Amino acid sequence: MRAIAVSAFRAEPGLVELPKPDPGAGEVRVKVEYAALNPLDWQTLDRQTADGTPPGASPHVFPFVLGTDFAGRVDMIGSGDNRFRVGDAVFGRVTAPPPGRCGAYAEYVCVPQDSPITLVPRDMPLHAAAALPSAGTTAAQILSSTAVRSGLSLLVVGATGGVGSFLTQLAAARGTAVVAAVRGDEGRRMKTLGAIATIDTTHGPDASASAVRALYPEGVDALVDLVSTDTASFAAYAALLRDGGVAVTTRSVAAPPGVAWSDYRLAPTAALLDELASAVASGELEVPIDMELPLEKAPQALIQNRAGGARGKTVFAV
Repeated sequence: MRAIAVSAFRAEPGLVELPKPDPGAGEVRVKVEYAALNPLDWQTLDRQTADGTPPGASPHVFPFVLGTDFAGRVDMIGSGDNRFRVGDAVFGRVTAPPPGRCGAYAEYVCVPQDSPITLVPRDMPLHAAAALPSAGTTAAQILSSTAVRSGLSLLVVGATGGVGSFLTQLAAARGTAVVAAVRGDEGRRMKTLGAIATIDTTHGPDASASAVRALYPEGVDALVDLVSTDTASFAAYAALLRDGGVAVTTRSVAAPPGVAWSDYRLAPTAALLDELASAVASGELEVPIDMELPLEKAPQALIQNRAGGARGKTVFAV
């Protein structure tokens, strides 16, 4: 089968030919039709220690097949009871160890039937399903952790990417006033997703702070920072919170003293995927597809994503 893999940590990913994986007991093998790009896909390679093993991680399998989110059809069932059948259209996340054994950037992937995988609703396109698991789950769980609700305000930094686009929609649907911090002129698109205002971060931190203060002189109720990787940048946005406001980061950056802070960690479930898919199928939630590329373009797309500035999700047709 074709797959995008690396032969060692810090090696460049490339298209390779590998044997089809065989499903173990309680697993399903999925013929992947679409895989979605997530920052985690390149961050996995960037976070390695000098000896090639991340701290606290289990040993990796090489070639290391990249990719987390997928959609396709079940083509083989492992031994034992299973809730899926051959031919089922499914989508989900690759979570089973060892890392690298199976990845979404491949023609086939094996996953446990009790992992974050579920059926694709009849009215939901497979490319949209592939783009939903990581970004959609992250947005929904962040929204729950910040406890924002109708009448409160939320500043989303890095709002144009997959997580930010989902978060904006889900928060706006709750009646939350979303201010989207973006790079460049994305105001029109973000407002169609429910943001009440956008600020352009390319004008610098002082201009961004002034724009937020003009909207909320006492500060916003909550901050979700999806992009800041250093304490100073995160602290500058956290300074825009009202007294008692909460800050959430997805980049493991410590908040300044006195700020209620949460370092978000993804905890996907099949049940949450069902909820999100139902919202997409009913038209309540839009999946923001930016680009659809063939699988062999994945290495270049990873480089582009690492540079930042995503405008929705990138999916690969496998």
